[in-house]
Amino acid sequence: MQVSGSGRLQSRMRTWWLGGLLGALVLLVTAMLLDLAFPLPLPDARDAGAVVVARDGTPLRAFPDTDGIWRYPATPQTVSPLYLQALLNYEDRWFWKHPGINPASLARAAGQWVRSRRVVSGGSTLTMQVARIIDDGARSPTRSPATKLRQMLRALQLEVHLDKHEILALYLDRAPFGGTVEGVEAASWAYLGKPSSRLSHAEAALLAVLPQSPSRLRPDREPQRARLARDKVLARMQTMGVWTPAQVRDARIEPVVARSLQPPRHAPLLAQRLRSEQPRRARIASTLDLELQRTLEERVSAYFSDLPARTSAALLVVDNATLEARAYVGSVSFAEAERLGHVDMVKAWRSPGSTLKPFLYGLAIDDGLIHSESLLIDAPQAFGDYRPGNFDAAFNGPVGAAEALRLSLNVPAVDLLDRVGPSRFSARLAHAGIRLQWPQGASPNLSMILGGTGARLEDLVGAYAALNRGGVAGRVRYTPNDPQVDRRLLSSGAAWIVREMLEANPRPGTSADTFDPGRRPRVAWKTGTSYGFRDAWALGSTRRYTVGVWVGRPDGTPLPGQYGALTALPLLFEVIDSLPRQRGDAAPAPPPAGVSQLEVCWPLGLPPDPDAPQLCRKRLEAWTLDGSVPPTFAERDARLWSAGVERFEVDARSGERLSAECARPHPRGTRQLARWPALATPWLSAETRRAARLPALAPDCIADGRDAGEELRIEGVNDRAVLAPAPGGEKAVRLSLRALGSEAKVRWLLDGRLIGESSGAAPFVHDFSEPGAHSLTALADTGAWARLQFSVMR
Repeated sequence: MQVSGSGRLQSRMRTWWLGGLLGALVLLVTAMLLDLAFPLPLPDARDAGAVVVARDGTPLRAFPDTDGIWRYPATPQTVSPLYLQALLNYEDRWFWKHPGINPASLARAAGQWVRSRRVVSGGSTLTMQVARIIDDGARSPTRSPATKLRQMLRALQLEVHLDKHEILALYLDRAPFGGTVEGVEAASWAYLGKPSSRLSHAEAALLAVLPQSPSRLRPDREPQRARLARDKVLARMQTMGVWTPAQVRDARIEPVVARSLQPPRHAPLLAQRLRSEQPRRARIASTLDLELQRTLEERVSAYFSDLPARTSAALLVVDNATLEARAYVGSVSFAEAERLGHVDMVKAWRSPGSTLKPFLYGLAIDDGLIHSESLLIDAPQAFGDYRPGNFDAAFNGPVGAAEALRLSLNVPAVDLLDRVGPSRFSARLAHAGIRLQWPQGASPNLSMILGGTGARLEDLVGAYAALNRGGVAGRVRYTPNDPQVDRRLLSSGAAWIVREMLEANPRPGTSADTFDPGRRPRVAWKTGTSYGFRDAWALGSTRRYTVGVWVGRPDGTPLPGQYGALTALPLLFEVIDSLPRQRGDAAPAPPPAGVSQLEVCWPLGLPPDPDAPQLCRKRLEAWTLDGSVPPTFAERDARLWSAGVERFEVDARSGERLSAECARPHPRGTRQLARWPALATPWLSAETRRAARLPALAPDCIADGRDAGEELRIEGVNDRAVLAPAPGGEKAVRLSLRALGSEAKVRWLLDGRLIGESSGAAPFVHDFSEPGAHSLTALADTGAWARLQFSVMR
């Protein structure tokens, strides 16, 4: 059968079509097999570096990748449009349209090579450059045909797997810029000190051309070459009409000025901490204020430069409104091994000294145990086997709660904790986020209020913020994504009262009546020093910020002579006075509902009774909560008498005290007086002691048991004696003393400072070496006491 010409043509076309389809199928299968055999070597996020940035996006610290490359994340959305214009129009104007390779550019480059016998232009697309960057086997700078072919195949593979924005993002993130810097964002910060989103025309042109020859054009080493290359880009941008002649003219005027390549290292310990918590994040945003961080790092370094070796310090500044950290200094010098600068003391467990006392007083106010001027006794006392003393070994006798807190007196604080309960106090702190650390096998006890536990600076700062947050403490936040964890520590009223108590404490070097023009913020501040001078603390809270300072040795060795008020407190006020301010920061805050100021009387601690004015020996203005005016604490063990109101009958004519049975009739009248706590007696004036003393019992009346059963007498030195060291002997005068009249424990105080103890009439031997006049007091546990004066000659 004869086949027509048209049939043969159709058959031939069918054969060609099938052959073409089969060829395409073979090519497709081959490409798929090659794609499987040679997968794209896309960067592994686990091997990438990271950058921790301040709240404004400025890098704080950069972490290199596993190859030591510094790289900051960048995307087409985060870089300047000027840079994208310069990059795409200079490097690859057809980027958005070609499939990874540009045949026209390759043909042009090949023709130039044939004519000139050298490479005039590469013809590589941006995708091919990305292929070269990511392909380990194609990092050689050679431009051989085999290398170019490999780049072309990788470029096609990239276009299949990624979209154009993803390919561009790889270039922005990985392009070489000289040294160990890769990516436009890292280059912008390294050379220009600014983010790539804020580039000028000249800077955009410079960064666009740098990857062509990063070593030869580095602006920090070859500024003239870099300028010529930049101007070439500017000329191209004007020729193509992308930028106007005026913009290019202005850009040419800009000099090429670059910084030396030094990675940023601000807040290094916080950055390290955030990096370890988020190891897969390439960019970690923090809440720090960069300028404040820089300023405080310099200030801390300068402030503590003269401290002994191995001494470190920590500083934390928190915004009260959000509990976001604004500055974080974990050590004096991160790179200084001698000071153990790698140890982050913001999160280290240390003895808190007296810094927990404000929360104890606040809890006692909430419990209705005290008001701001409750009478407390600062005198030698024993709480079971625990006998606390004060930092300076001196005692103050009767003292108000506010003054006891401001002076950080230890005995009143231990007395208060004994009444609140150590376990309950510890539980309240834990609920508010103040975790405490105890030695193995230990549990909450009375020593915790003097530093017998472990706490962290960041937890204490979060707690002190409660004084200006209505009693609500919280966890310090270091990134914007950290949850805001708020927990009530005190009622708003108790927090306000404690803040007033602390704010009334004058700054060092000033007095309570020092004139203040009102420009400095009001600060509720407290210091603390741990046992053995191992930790010095200062914490302060203003309306807007809370600041914490710690000073010590990270290895826990003592730092003699360094304590909170001397070492940490001056820096605290320097920092607070340098913080941003708002109107109202220096103004007193009005009290919240439930807080009122009332007049109270000592020694009872109650409002004055107009019908019994003799019961009010001292008047004070006290802050009270919910109308509660608790009386002065009852004394432990009811020593010689109990503090409070003493009612008795007297002879209306003679004023002598009468008992229930008297030998003859008396015109009887009733009187009452206010008794001071027995342990306060040695510190009272003679007039006050007389006013609190019961009248003598009438001779014909049977004893009523109200007279003091013990009277102490000091034996071993006469009152007003003048003592001199033996000629040629020691400079000190050694005395053997006894307190007669009591079998109880006796504490000896020299000029108000505890110097020793004795039991009953046992001798107490002491060397008195300080010349001048002295006051010696013997105080028994029962409240009995004796005092005499003597002088030591020079």
